[in-house]
Order: sequence, then C-alpha cells, then structure tokens
Amino acid sequence: MDKIRHFKTYDTPEGIEPKQLGAIKAKTGNLYKSLTIIAERANKISTDLKEELNNKLEEFASTTDTLEEVLENREQIEISKFYEKLPHPTIIALQEFMDGKIKVKEAKTAE
Repeated sequence: MDKIRHFKTYDTPEGIEPKQLGAIKAKTGNLYKSLTIIAERANKISTDLKEELNNKLEEFASTTDTLEEVLENREQIEISKFYEKLPHPTIIALQEFMDGKIKVKEAKTAE
C-alpha cells in the first residue's frame, strides 16, 4: 500500500477547484500538450493504484468463501473504503504537474 498511502498524504484539494488555463499552458507553452501530459500521468496513477488495490484485496481473499464470508470480509471492506477516499487520479496528476513534479520530455521533430 505504499503508493496508496503516498497519495493519501498528498496535498490535494478536497473537491474540484477552477484552474487558470494560462497557468497550465505556461508550463509547456501549449495547453493541449499540458493536458495530454496530465492525462497520461492520471492514467498511470490510476493503473498503479488499481493494481496495488487488487493485490491487497487478493491477500484477504479466501478460496472457500461462503455467502456470509463474501459479504462480511472486513479487511477487504476497509481497504476498499480507504481507496475510495483517495483524491481522483486526475486531481493528483494536475497537482503534480503544477508543482513541477512531472518531468516533461521534449519530442524531437523530424526536419
């Protein structure tokens, strides 16, 4: 749960806040390039968190579950609730981008 705990402590707003498009554009000089970088990072964060969540849930899975055990597996419920309280990956990615924590590689153009 290292990644999950890392994002839980990350300083992100509780909800959606309006952002200045000019500030986002200023990071790369191109708004669409900035948004693409943010979207790619959000996808990576989402994939990593889902993978880690599934691994944690599998640790508590039982091969001989009865209906009662499936409905009342407290460990899985607590892990799922913890995951649901995390900020959305897009909010995390935007915050990382604005804080300069995402390295932007310049693509070489063919001439």
